[in-house]
Amino acid sequence: MKHFSSKIALTLAIALAGFSAGAQEFKVGVVNLDRIFREANSAKAAQTKLEQEFSKREKELNDISAQLKTLSEKFEREAPTLAESQRTVRQRQLVDQDRTFQTKRREFQEDLSTRKNEELQQVIERANKVVKTLAEAEKYDLILQESVYVNPKHDITDKVIKALNAAR
Repeated sequence: MKHFSSKIALTLAIALAGFSAGAQEFKVGVVNLDRIFREANSAKAAQTKLEQEFSKREKELNDISAQLKTLSEKFEREAPTLAESQRTVRQRQLVDQDRTFQTKRREFQEDLSTRKNEELQQVIERANKVVKTLAEAEKYDLILQESVYVNPKHDITDKVIKALNAAR
């Protein structure tokens, strides 16, 4: 749907540019959100915040994973010499521990994804405010956030990043 609306907006922009070519210049700008996420200080700060917030849980998961691997390797080495009942009990314990680990890992991924989306949404909101201010100040008729191709003369991403960085 978003892709479809971008095509409509672009078609509209081209049509309006054709109609207004004789009367006045139609001013179009394009913003690359991926670059804003990579280069803006607020996006970098958000990434650092997420890393700090989730690093402890990630380390715990890595430790559990390493522990499970060690226990699994130990079980594989000792399995031939264990009695059937012991082998079954230890195998069941490994399966239970792995299930618990997988649940924790899934919860971690979901929490990380949710928080990442929240932080990126804040960056987008700030960027949109900057874009609107820039559009009004420089009298842009249309600013797009996604496109297949952009002539570099229409790319205003650097201006947006500078304004975002200056606002902090």
